[in-house]
Amino acid sequence: MAPIFESPGVLTPRGRMVFEPSVQYGYSSSNRVSLVGYTVIPALLIGLLDVREVKRNTTTASAAFRYGFSNRLEVEARIPYVYRSDSTVSRELFTGTSNERAFETSGKHVGDVELGARYQLNDGGADKPYYIAGVRLKSRTGRDPFEVVTDCQTRCLGENVTGTGLPLDLPTGSGFYSMQPSLTFLLPSDPAIFFGSVSYTHNFARDNVYRTVLDGNRELLGKINPGDVFGFNLGMGLALNEKASFSIGYDHNSVSRMKQNGQIIPGSVRMQLGTLLLGGSYRLTPQRTLNVSVGAGMTRDTPDVTLMVRMPFNL
Repeated sequence: MAPIFESPGVLTPRGRMVFEPSVQYGYSSSNRVSLVGYTVIPALLIGLLDVREVKRNTTTASAAFRYGFSNRLEVEARIPYVYRSDSTVSRELFTGTSNERAFETSGKHVGDVELGARYQLNDGGADKPYYIAGVRLKSRTGRDPFEVVTDCQTRCLGENVTGTGLPLDLPTGSGFYSMQPSLTFLLPSDPAIFFGSVSYTHNFARDNVYRTVLDGNRELLGKINPGDVFGFNLGMGLALNEKASFSIGYDHNSVSRMKQNGQIIPGSVRMQLGTLLLGGSYRLTPQRTLNVSVGAGMTRDTPDVTLMVRMPFNL
């Protein structure tokens, strides 16, 4: 089965280890128009018109290790390294200039290390589904958004704010610990196999959070709760021959609103992230397989395109 989702579908056999290097690339772009002011008549704006275009590129190289303790239980560790680059082009009108301004920044560092375990709940069989329960823990080993310096002179909130408010270096981690329980099903139906999962990610809140701005100043943000994520996915895999297979699926995540000091942050809304995925797998040798998957964003907040290449090795 060609893997297209983040978690694999088939468990590692007892006493075997799988080493899986992978590279994932993601690209997203967005256009934003902000109107700050008031209108005298519907065609006349008094204030600031900010037009901003943002392009993001993210490349993640990962090394994953999976070990089968039994035919029903496996554990996994994943170590990512992230390189990000953002380009922001903006044009502010009614400020004495109409020239476009470009703001570019990047960041590279180890990402958030993950640990996980999965257990097969039943025996399953031909035309009978297999159910696999899993749990994943994510650390804060990557550079979080509060460590990087933000382009504000003394603060980013309140009066007399100067600067773009954009980070001078990009983070490589979320900045929060998280735990994700999940339930996966696999339904063999020769010559295809149907699969899917549901998951719930709880992000643990942080207290006494500070944001770093220019000149080494720190701005107190208080307690930050990033919100939890409910996700599900569905897919189908089809064997083309003894070595090749093809998969298609859909992945969806609903991200709840962010809170600061117990209050919902103004402008924070629930986001829906939907991705259509296509993948192919080809077995090069009995111990090595090449997997390629492509994702297309179906909602506005989802990356426009993602490309992942994996090559698991049976050790």
